[in-house]
Amino acid sequence: MNKTLNVAIIGCGRISDLHQMGYAGRDDAKIVALCDTNERTAKKKAKEWQVPKTYKNYQDVLNDPEIDLVELLVPHHLHCSMTVQALQAGKHVSVQKPMAITLEEADEMVYTAEKTGQIFRVYENFVFYPPNVKAKEMILAGDIGEPQMLRMHVSTGKSKTEWKVPLSAWAWRFNEEKSGGGELVFDHGYHLFSLAYDLMGPVKRVNAWIDKSKIYPTIYLDAPAVIMFQFQGDRKYGTLDFAHTPNIEMESIYYSDDDRTEIIGDKGIIFINRCTAKTIDYPPLVLFKDGKTTEIPIERYEWHDSFIDCTHHLIDVINKGGDPKLDGKTGREVLEFSIAAHQSAKENHEIVIDQKPITR
Repeated sequence: MNKTLNVAIIGCGRISDLHQMGYAGRDDAKIVALCDTNERTAKKKAKEWQVPKTYKNYQDVLNDPEIDLVELLVPHHLHCSMTVQALQAGKHVSVQKPMAITLEEADEMVYTAEKTGQIFRVYENFVFYPPNVKAKEMILAGDIGEPQMLRMHVSTGKSKTEWKVPLSAWAWRFNEEKSGGGELVFDHGYHLFSLAYDLMGPVKRVNAWIDKSKIYPTIYLDAPAVIMFQFQGDRKYGTLDFAHTPNIEMESIYYSDDDRTEIIGDKGIIFINRCTAKTIDYPPLVLFKDGKTTEIPIERYEWHDSFIDCTHHLIDVINKGGDPKLDGKTGREVLEFSIAAHQSAKENHEIVIDQKPITR
């Protein structure tokens, strides 16, 4: 593919600032259009980023023959319909996580991508976060031997330097008809479910407990929560916990979320201590092996680095060939993992994942 990849970003909320960073300085891809129901927001960012076109109506974007790829940064209940429309219009699609609200929607998205031959991927930046990427390389290199246990933790907090996002901009996330589930476990959790899948493979059974914390008079957050799971294969397990701790002070220029991960093998342990915020004063990546604790050098470990690398990856796939990460089928398996956790918590029993897509 010789021509420049022309991109339209659909939805100009706060997260679009990080998506835009992946196109800066690229000669082979550029943002040529922004679309938002709030024309003022779209025009403001178009001026800031020097983007020539703005749209209010998504259909007008799809009718624009100049656009090759759409990035969908819209509420979750719109992911399926807008993805399908774009694929049928001959556009490649990158949709923000979580992929969809239901497995039926996910199957429709995967089926349409296969039928149209367009590239479709779920935009999942955590698997491109440099410390996570390095940790996976270390696992594959046998640095910790056979991995047996994955531990992941998330807790909320506050920061004087964090993003200030008004409630009006994210209130829809607490409406399950639009969000598909809770702000922490279903929305942010998709990052962690994706990371677990990337580091240790598919999951075959899940047990979960999801509580609630009141954050506004009529709004509850889905935490504290604990999710236990067994990976496919022998002797491979994981835990993921969420805590609502709004009074913990954190250092962050983005969201105040404490994300930390441990991978325990029979020869060593990998600790990933950074992501969206800095909490405990440890290096971003640490290896414990042979009785010694060693810092693993990582030059890039800011959260925005994961967005840049995630975007660069898709540009290279479209222009040079290959398979995107997460492709539709992988995104569906991650969604099935997430839905199993929610089903387990709701029904109070273990859920076994069959990993069989719904037939059409």
